[in-house]
Amino acid sequence: MKRNSRLSAVLHALMHMAERDAPMTSDDLALCLDTNAVVVRRTMAGLRDAGIVQSGRGHGGGWHFAKPLADISLLDIYNALGEPIVFQIGPATEMPGCVVEKSVNRVIGDALKDAEAILMARFAGTTLADLAADFRVAAKHAGADTAKR
Repeated sequence: MKRNSRLSAVLHALMHMAERDAPMTSDDLALCLDTNAVVVRRTMAGLRDAGIVQSGRGHGGGWHFAKPLADISLLDIYNALGEPIVFQIGPATEMPGCVVEKSVNRVIGDALKDAEAILMARFAGTTLADLAADFRVAAKHAGADTAKR
């Protein structure tokens, strides 16, 4: 089963943006993500609508942050992406009148709600500044070049 990696990809792009002193074009970000610039523009448009990024046109234009990294939580990004489904597992719907299925669905549903609440709280308490700091420490230890993928 294919996983939804949009959140991870967007965070990847945003960390590249955080490392640049100048705006990044959709083409620049597409290279970082090994995707098409159209996909980047479509995704970044949702972040722009949420007030997370802005875009400029012409020479020197591109995507840049609309506010400080410390003011942008992972939950903000998650919400801007349309709140993708967190878990691939879920309730069965084949036999809605079956008491066993109802019981199983209730137990699984309660566990998933609890797990999702924990995840959303963690996202709310983690900012892009936190992620950038973590990335910078990891890059320093690895001797990584942040301009590359």
